[in-house]
Amino acid sequence: MPLFGRDTELKDLGALVDGSEDRGGILIRGEAGIGKSALVDEAVAAAAIAGVRVLRTAGVEAEQNYPYAGLHRLLYPLRKELDRLPARQYAALATALGLSDGGDTPTAYLVGLAALTLLAEAADERPLLIVAEDVHWLDPASAEVLAFVARRVDSEPIVLIATLRDGAGTPLADAGLSPMRLEPLSDDDAAALLDSAAPRLPAQFRQRLLAEARGNPLALTELHTAVSDLDELPAELPLTERLERAFSARGTTLPAPTGTALLVAALDDSDSLTEVLSAASLLLGSRAEAEIFTPALEHRLLVLGRDTVTFRHPLIRSALTTTATFEERARAHRALADVLAGHPVRRAWQRAAATSGPDEEAARELEDVAERARHQGGAIAALERAADLSDDPGRRADRLLRAAELAVDSGRRDTAERLVLAARALPTTPRHDATAAWLLSGFDDGVRENPSRIGELAELAASVAADGHPDAAMRILWGAAMRCFWSEPGADARRALLAVADELPVADDDPRLVAVSAYVAPFERGERVLDQLRLLASDTGRNAEVDRFLGSAALQVGAFDLAAHFSAAAAPGLRAAGQLGLLPRALTVQAWSLARLGDLAAAAPTATEAADFARETGQPFMHGLATAVQAEIAALRGDYAQASALAGAAERIGLASGARPVLATVQLARGLAALGAGRYDDAFADLRRMHDPRDPSYSPALRAYFLAELTDAAIRAGQADALRELLRDMESAVASTPSPALHIGWRYAHALLATDAAEAHFTGALAADLTAWPAERGRLHLSYGEWLRRQRRVVESRTHLRTAREIFDAIGSTAWSERARLELRGAGESSPNRDPDARDRLTPHELSIARLAARGLTNREIGQRLYLSHRTVSTHLHRIFPKLGVSSRTDLAALLPADDDTIA
Repeated sequence: MPLFGRDTELKDLGALVDGSEDRGGILIRGEAGIGKSALVDEAVAAAAIAGVRVLRTAGVEAEQNYPYAGLHRLLYPLRKELDRLPARQYAALATALGLSDGGDTPTAYLVGLAALTLLAEAADERPLLIVAEDVHWLDPASAEVLAFVARRVDSEPIVLIATLRDGAGTPLADAGLSPMRLEPLSDDDAAALLDSAAPRLPAQFRQRLLAEARGNPLALTELHTAVSDLDELPAELPLTERLERAFSARGTTLPAPTGTALLVAALDDSDSLTEVLSAASLLLGSRAEAEIFTPALEHRLLVLGRDTVTFRHPLIRSALTTTATFEERARAHRALADVLAGHPVRRAWQRAAATSGPDEEAARELEDVAERARHQGGAIAALERAADLSDDPGRRADRLLRAAELAVDSGRRDTAERLVLAARALPTTPRHDATAAWLLSGFDDGVRENPSRIGELAELAASVAADGHPDAAMRILWGAAMRCFWSEPGADARRALLAVADELPVADDDPRLVAVSAYVAPFERGERVLDQLRLLASDTGRNAEVDRFLGSAALQVGAFDLAAHFSAAAAPGLRAAGQLGLLPRALTVQAWSLARLGDLAAAAPTATEAADFARETGQPFMHGLATAVQAEIAALRGDYAQASALAGAAERIGLASGARPVLATVQLARGLAALGAGRYDDAFADLRRMHDPRDPSYSPALRAYFLAELTDAAIRAGQADALRELLRDMESAVASTPSPALHIGWRYAHALLATDAAEAHFTGALAADLTAWPAERGRLHLSYGEWLRRQRRVVESRTHLRTAREIFDAIGSTAWSERARLELRGAGESSPNRDPDARDRLTPHELSIARLAARGLTNREIGQRLYLSHRTVSTHLHRIFPKLGVSSRTDLAALLPADDDTIA
């Protein structure tokens, strides 16, 4: 039957399928029966004509509890190509698809990278059309992987078409697919479709049907078979339910054995004809053959394949299940469970579906399912259903809280809150109460919570430790410590946390304890933390999560060189394991530290990647912090318009969540931009805000690490007295910690404030080990040179000013290098114009790819590290080479020497 009223949509789909290599995808939305599948079928037909290979999957309501069921259906035709994948990707995808028992449960991101690689390899041979219908019913694991793939196929000869029912959600809705909204047919098109479907329909029924159908194609083609029943349906009934009733009305006229087999097919979580006939045979007490479905075929309810049985529309399946009684459904589920003895996971779910009351044996089976689940979503669903079936309140609470913990780990706030609320409604033990109390605090590191919550967590940690659970207490303590970074709870809360930490039976060099001390008391415990960090710095690369903890700890105490070292060591392990939720945290610390150290070439791509992954993994406060670092980098490079735009975007995130480090870094970026532009009063006002406890950008630790910038602004704004007052407030911190960043800034400030002994202060500051701190060394040389020139020691000043210019040219700090050039001209020496560095010509994303290519990595290896397809990498390199005026990787290596390991 031809499609009516969809000419525009058909044209758009045809252009997509038969277009250029840069294709993308479309998400078709609309109500049930609006014609989404019909459009997809037309696109598939167009793909066949164009020589495009088609891979299809569809969400099935009965399969939602089976992780990667939809992905298995999509990739099954490519199963023989799996061995071409890199080893880690092969293991992840084979485990996810149930083709291998595997080892650890792979993350959805690693599975997504493997699926992307597999699809890109297939598309190299022949363009692909990926079709995913009814994505609102896809199991969560498959939906996450498809969203991951959808974000990364822009440069691939791959088209993705998905369909979504109105009112439903899916990760694919935010994956960059172009929306296509299907509206009801116009009156003329609706009439034409009805005339085509039912040309002999009496006029009195025709008008009634057109009014009832309201332009819905499925209603127009199906309701006419049940016109005699229309008067029995309430007029206010929703169209979807009217269609379900029409379909179920057909079922009531079928022979009883056919109705039984149809119900089994509707409740089966597979389309296997053999399974359905076997279960139907058990229910009927006699062997059922395929002919049992002949009446249903005549009523156009389903379609039979060689060994498959599928319903012509999902509403038919739902109509059959909703009209059956619970006992009828339970009997069908039990029969299916009996025939699925060789499939323990599916058997457990079928058995659970047949149960209405407590059944501890069925609950334990579902617990086993949760243990073996290849995705946290499947484990959460299994544990929640196991809790429903529990015969004891304690076991029910245990299962609910275990499910809630998995929901927290996977970022599902609504699910976690619902599960914790259900657990709290039960009679619980103190252990349950403690678990429920701290569980939800993992979201956003408590950024949006009242700071008073930190004191409560300290008491809870002490109580849990006293009950003999030190690991649980440490976890609670870590959550509380993180809040001391994002918010300011006050001295009492910090002391309470330290008291609990000091009593825990853990070693002093336990990375968790080191990190807690750094977050809670970065000055008071700074010396102890720095000693531990230096001892641990030689043992990185063993555990990525430990390295990430230590990188964060180093940042808190102002050891940015160590912070960059630990976070760079953490990144490879997090990438390889597909832990993209943790990766942006490590990358943000790395970028923040590199920007402070002056390594802008490495900081820029790292910050961009951190922001991208934080956005993709739903971490707004980390996205805000990474964006603020991007603003700082833009300011240092002299791109003040970009710095302003990025700072504004980060500030909106920081203000909405009350994230002080985000707002502090925003003020730093604005202060740097104002300094570079010569607006010294504005610069001092921006930077001073971080020292005001009443200001939302006040950050007790971070403010101490911007003293050099604050000093530059204050001296040039004529605010030396105000600066001295601010420095007096920092005296106790300086006395209590050997923090490198704090002491570098402290020495710099006193050199610029000094009157009689300025030279001694400058020489003393330059005598410190600044090997890993080029920006600070350049700043000292610049200010010392300026001071010497004001003392009319012009010849001596040139050496320092020249050194400063060379440092700032090398690190790409445009504003500072221009200031050095201006001073040199005043000292009677001209400076050559700074030639744009090769890195300045590339976007941060391109720079990431170029640096890896310069190190000799292949496109596939680069793709594995950056979670891109090899074709996307190739496309970027084709753009990069002309920008840099090179034609090979060898040329890249000459332009971008591998002088660090920031993108590991």
